[in-house]
Amino acid sequence: MTVIGAVIGGFTNHIAIKMLFRPHNPIYIGSWRVPFTPGLIPKRREDLARQLGKTVVNYLLTPEMFRKKLFTVKNRELVEGWLNDKIRTLLFTDEKTLNDWLTQIGAAHMPDIIEQKVDQAVAEQLDKIKNVLSNESIESLLPESWEAKANKKIPEMSRYILEKAGGYFESPEGTQTIKRLIDDFLESKGTVGGMIQMFLGDSKSLVGRVQKEINKFIHAPGTMVLLTNLLSNEWQKVKVQSVTNLFGDLDFTSTTNRIQSYAKKELALQSRLDKPLVHYWQDGPEWFAGNIVPQITEKGFALAESQLEDAIKRLNLEQIVKEQVDSFPVSVLEDLVLGISKKEFKMITVLGFVLGGLIGIIQGIVVTIF
Repeated sequence: MTVIGAVIGGFTNHIAIKMLFRPHNPIYIGSWRVPFTPGLIPKRREDLARQLGKTVVNYLLTPEMFRKKLFTVKNRELVEGWLNDKIRTLLFTDEKTLNDWLTQIGAAHMPDIIEQKVDQAVAEQLDKIKNVLSNESIESLLPESWEAKANKKIPEMSRYILEKAGGYFESPEGTQTIKRLIDDFLESKGTVGGMIQMFLGDSKSLVGRVQKEINKFIHAPGTMVLLTNLLSNEWQKVKVQSVTNLFGDLDFTSTTNRIQSYAKKELALQSRLDKPLVHYWQDGPEWFAGNIVPQITEKGFALAESQLEDAIKRLNLEQIVKEQVDSFPVSVLEDLVLGISKKEFKMITVLGFVLGGLIGIIQGIVVTIF
């Protein structure tokens, strides 16, 4: 009885364990399905997959777990170091010129476009200037401070003109000019002029008198007022005119061409683009490391953390786990479970033998006594 009980106990436990997985598929006799086929796990695989998906999402791959593992100070430092390294080795490298970067992004024609834009900008600005000079008065173009200074300068200009005139007419050159003017005047009067010369003698005698009268006129207070008023009146007439009315039509075509040529020559775009970025910005990597990379990392981590739960929901991990488990062959699930609990299942079988043997012993004792 002990042997029979042990065999029955161990064998039934062994069969029960096998029935968790076997058979893998239902067995039919005609249209009748044999009970307990397929095994428990194959039969309930869909429920198992669904439950595993819920377990993974609710207890394993949770948003909090991702936060603890991903958004750490160490990971942030690693990302900053990676970004700094890429900026230094890719962007600020001596091996790539600005022309190379433009070619790489499909903008090799950019220098020509820039030069065309420069020509266009120069032409447009000069056209605007031409329109302004043609339609606007000088008064409207001048700043108020300039106009005020010009008004203050008019008396100074009058004084300067009179000083220069007085000095000129007192000089030998001025004396010769006065003498020539007197001679020309007398000659233009014909006989009357000749008679005057006969009475007065040589025109040299008149030069001194004329110089004296000119000097009195120049230094007279009224002359200063007269000249200042004259200049002020002329300035008022000039202010209300446009530049083109004052100077005539201006040649802007040649001016435009010269300015365009000068701008492109000074720009020297092709030669400048043949140099790497580090040539113009040697401390660029350090500036990025101190100003840009920390901010990008900070904002990137903050954005990723704020969108973490939505991203996990969009991934639908529960459905992914369910689909993966559903796609496993039953033999894989069996190997998975047995790989974890093989020893325990053996102990259950052994326990069945022991319990069956104990039951057999108890039965033998009961039969012997009664």
